[in-house]
Amino acid sequence: MSDIGRVEKTSCTALVIDDDEDTVALFAEFLEICDVKVIGTAFNGKEAESVYLDIHPDIVFSDVMMPDYDGFYALEKIKKSNPKAIVVMITGDVRSETIQNLEQLGADAIIYKPFDMKAVIKTVNTLLSTTVYNTSTH
Repeated sequence: MSDIGRVEKTSCTALVIDDDEDTVALFAEFLEICDVKVIGTAFNGKEAESVYLDIHPDIVFSDVMMPDYDGFYALEKIKKSNPKAIVVMITGDVRSETIQNLEQLGADAIIYKPFDMKAVIKTVNTLLSTTVYNTSTH
């Protein structure tokens, strides 16, 4: 596991969103190994909005396709409440309309399934290093 890499920002916090509880647990475990503190989880887009507003993490990871309230909903609501929020969308859907919708809603990065944790950590480091402002609304 040590060759995955580490997040360079000290005390990086995250919210992980996916309708599959096992995926959330596994992704959160990988993030923790890479020095990202997962301070919240959610299992649909509506829950994600509420959890985000309560915890204001440094970065959000969200699956796109979820029943009921999906990742598009979560992305839209989180960006509406905090345009500076860093939101990384995770999907297996490579259709151009999906990508275009995610970009229009303000996704900071799109990671495609199956993903490599090294690529995830590299993406996190890139996003956090280019973000010179505080992403918190407080």
